[in-house]
Amino acid sequence: MFVAPLFALFYFLTAERALSERVNRAEVTMMANAQALGKPLWDFDVESVNKIAASIVSDNDILAVRVIDNSGGIDVQLPETVDVADAGEIRVLQTDIQYASIDGTKHVGFLKITIGAGGFLSLIHFRELAFMGIFAFAVVILSAAAIIANRITIIRPLLKLTEAISATRHLGSRHRVDWDSSDEMGVLAKNFNDMQTELEREEMQLRSAHALVQSVYNQTPAMLYSLDAAGDISAVSDYWILATGYQRHEVIGRPFQDFVAKKALSAYRRRAKPAIGAGATPGVTVSFLCANGETIDVLIRETAALSENGQFQSLSVMTDVTELKEAENRNHRQAITDHLTGLLNRQGFEITLDEKIAETDQKNEELACLFIDLDRFKWVNDNLGHAAGDAVLREVCKRITNQIRPTDTVARIGGDEFAILVPARDVKAAASNIAERIIDALEEPYVLENNVASLSGSVGIALYPAHAKNAAELLQKSDMAMYERKRNGKNGTQFFSDTLSDMARVRSELERDISDALENDWFEPWMQPIVSLKTGQVVGFEALMRLCHPMRGVLPPADIIVAAEENGTIHAIGDRIMEKAVEYIARIHKMPGFEKCRTGINISPLQITPDLPAKFSAYLMKHNVAPSSIVLEITEAVLMQENPEIFRVLDILRDSGMNLALDDFGTGYSSLSYLHRFPVNVVKIDKSFIRALTPESAILRDKSYLLLEGICTIAHQIDCDVVAEGIEDAAIADLLAKMGIDFVQGFHFAKPMSIGDVENIYGSEKQRHIAAN
Repeated sequence: MFVAPLFALFYFLTAERALSERVNRAEVTMMANAQALGKPLWDFDVESVNKIAASIVSDNDILAVRVIDNSGGIDVQLPETVDVADAGEIRVLQTDIQYASIDGTKHVGFLKITIGAGGFLSLIHFRELAFMGIFAFAVVILSAAAIIANRITIIRPLLKLTEAISATRHLGSRHRVDWDSSDEMGVLAKNFNDMQTELEREEMQLRSAHALVQSVYNQTPAMLYSLDAAGDISAVSDYWILATGYQRHEVIGRPFQDFVAKKALSAYRRRAKPAIGAGATPGVTVSFLCANGETIDVLIRETAALSENGQFQSLSVMTDVTELKEAENRNHRQAITDHLTGLLNRQGFEITLDEKIAETDQKNEELACLFIDLDRFKWVNDNLGHAAGDAVLREVCKRITNQIRPTDTVARIGGDEFAILVPARDVKAAASNIAERIIDALEEPYVLENNVASLSGSVGIALYPAHAKNAAELLQKSDMAMYERKRNGKNGTQFFSDTLSDMARVRSELERDISDALENDWFEPWMQPIVSLKTGQVVGFEALMRLCHPMRGVLPPADIIVAAEENGTIHAIGDRIMEKAVEYIARIHKMPGFEKCRTGINISPLQITPDLPAKFSAYLMKHNVAPSSIVLEITEAVLMQENPEIFRVLDILRDSGMNLALDDFGTGYSSLSYLHRFPVNVVKIDKSFIRALTPESAILRDKSYLLLEGICTIAHQIDCDVVAEGIEDAAIADLLAKMGIDFVQGFHFAKPMSIGDVENIYGSEKQRHIAAN
């Protein structure tokens, strides 16, 4: 492709040069003979013209010659026919024939010469042919050498490389090229062999890694499997086969959901599907059917990937969580079951309550919640021990269970509290009937090892949907009804009503007032004077708690004390009143004539704790008040508890110099025995005895008079002062004076008043006498 154009170019240039030379020679011949033909044409010498024409045409380069005069008389053409087959390109040269006559140069005719380019050999000289032959020979030799060299240095190594590639592809092993040279093919062969070595090493590593992966896949103690895009099983591990009991051919190609228990199919179908690049799914727990027919609980987690051919497949793992599930269920049962009675606990009851309400709505029924609290159970724990208390609770559980229907649900809410759910069409009647039977059953004596305990039950009942709209409200309102039953004498049944709801609202407002009062220091001790019946003088005071609300004025103390004892704020209130009472005693002692008067401070049973003596000591030292100025007023209920810890605290307070007064005397069960067993300094007769002195019946009046006279005599015999409370008229005061009562207090003498009023009224000797008279 490179040499052929060179030869063509050489031939073209040579032919052009030869043709140009031929034309030039023909032109010279033509010009010379045109001059020679001038005279013969002028003379009409045809013979001479023919001779000259013949001499012209004898030239090998000239194919034909034609001589024509102007007159047309002479027209010589030699030869008459021209063979142009081998002439090649034809060219015709023409020139004018002129004659120089006496008259000047005359145009006498024309001379035309026809020449041909000729063939290849006619144009190329021998030397040129020799040169072209030598050049062609050199090209042939070089081409042959190149072909041979190419065969030896390129084709052979390429064939060997091709053979190595083909063998590698068909035989599967990495073949090398058997070629060693220092040229480019040698470098290529070396690089190819190095590549084969590296690929072989990488293949070995890949095979090793694949074998390891297969080993891990099959031997890992986890049930591994794969699913295709349709959810059919495409692969399972050996451990999956071992754990499930199936053969591999039994499961490959089958939908995985064929092995999921029917009860778990919906959960399996709702599971989060794996997506490529999204990581593992959160997992779903389903029941899996094994080959032997048994069911195991498995946790399934899936990831998604693309296979080698670009198809979707999931990589999944099943973990047997049967034991974990059983443990979870067991823990759940334990979490919702009371360990002592085996009943549902509060958590389990609340779960069941939600379920029962849903069932009630579906069946268009009603639901009653019975809230039961045992009366006097604390006495069993405190006096017979917690073991006896546990035995009583187990017996209560049996008795309650024996009185309910199979459709009812009973639970121990906590401590000595139980709850029962009763579904029915006429739920009020059913709940009343069950409650009455339970109350009767609870009243039966509880026979323990060496003791017999008597208990009762207070039952509160709320109805759904009549009283409550949800579970929490139903439980709350049955609890409110139970507490109302407690406040009304215990041992009975109380249905919830709107009145109870109003009471709860009032109670909530009261508790909020208590909280605000503690925060803003609204609690004050108001002082009520205690008067001597012998002298008519004020000899002391009783500090009574008051909540002085800035907007609502002074709130009733009785409700506040009950609420405070129930919600635990009684300690904070008591501490506040105690400290202020001691402070006010110090201020009273500064008034003329009141330097030695005593002041009574009421103590709630909940306040009698081991730290009470230390508190009182700190208050007394802070305000420089002698312990003998304090009279601690306790109720009979404190002594009835028979609590050694309480007795120990009271002994410490009495030994410190304080006086003890038994308040509301006569309202308990065994007042006289307490006077004998626990020496006190003051006996305060309850105002109920005072009111009994003025009935319409003379018989009742005489009985009350005899009781008061007896109490006064006994108290004086054990060296106790007697104080009568609730004196509202002078006749009663005179009557009590005749009995020998020492001191009195009541509205007839003075109402409770603030410390400011005390100082204004009794601040001077004159005012004190005026008040006394």
